[in-house]
Amino acid sequence: MRHIEHPGPVADGRRCAADCAIRRIDVKLPPGNALLATLASVLEANHAKSAVARLRGGSFDPFAYCMPALSPTPEHAVYFSERYQPRGAVRLERASVTLGQRDGEPWLHCHGIWYDAGGQRLGGHVLPNDAVISEPIDASIWLLDGASFEVVPSQETGFSLLEPVADPAFSRQRNSPFAMSTRPNEDFCSALEAECRERAVSRAWVHGGVGSLVGATFDDGREVIPFVTEVFVREGEVATTKEGELAANVHVSLVDHLGGLSEGCLKRGENPVLVTFELLVEPVEFANARSDGRNEH
Repeated sequence: MRHIEHPGPVADGRRCAADCAIRRIDVKLPPGNALLATLASVLEANHAKSAVARLRGGSFDPFAYCMPALSPTPEHAVYFSERYQPRGAVRLERASVTLGQRDGEPWLHCHGIWYDAGGQRLGGHVLPNDAVISEPIDASIWLLDGASFEVVPSQETGFSLLEPVADPAFSRQRNSPFAMSTRPNEDFCSALEAECRERAVSRAWVHGGVGSLVGATFDDGREVIPFVTEVFVREGEVATTKEGELAANVHVSLVDHLGGLSEGCLKRGENPVLVTFELLVEPVEFANARSDGRNEH
């Protein structure tokens, strides 16, 4: 399996998880404000500090983003490109978002794919304050209760990253959902399966999903060789196979540092995390018990 060397000491524990409860809402994000301000308003209106979301359709104008990039200094193993700001409206295809807190204020991590004014399909890391919604965006949002994603320093990578933090007052219930992040060089699917196995979860949906991988290998044999990527989950599920093993089926979109776009189902055991990967996992039993009766994923 591919491997990346980061400049700092390897942290104890290769994944971080916090139990929570969740509430799903489906809204249209209105035009007029930046993505961060708009989603922060949704959190405030719903008395939540953190969430994950999937976005579809609509547009941004103005819009700014970064690409994954090689690091210009030894202080980081990988880095971000310069800022890009296309002219004209950018039409969003899909994106995933992690919403959390940085120094007590709302913050987000968003990767997506969009079309520029000339019709070119592009992807990358959306700059939260510099992507202004110009046409309504459909958003499925899973609000977290009992835990939140908080920006914390990572000595290993040299970045500040969103990681789940538990509320000590929250009482875990059987088959509680959990917020999760995975650290570098852990296979993404294996980490997800291991966390579910430890919790005796036999089937679960993956919501949100924002992070990076060391290149990528898909289950149809295709490989992404450029090793610096920005990734988001299009859909994901953990299920028990007929042999009784847990298997994660995770479909992603990604952009690599050479600008290539790729999509597919990740091959289990072959996709180490580059810097981090954040997501929310909802056991199907919890989904079926939700009072609104919806278990869409």
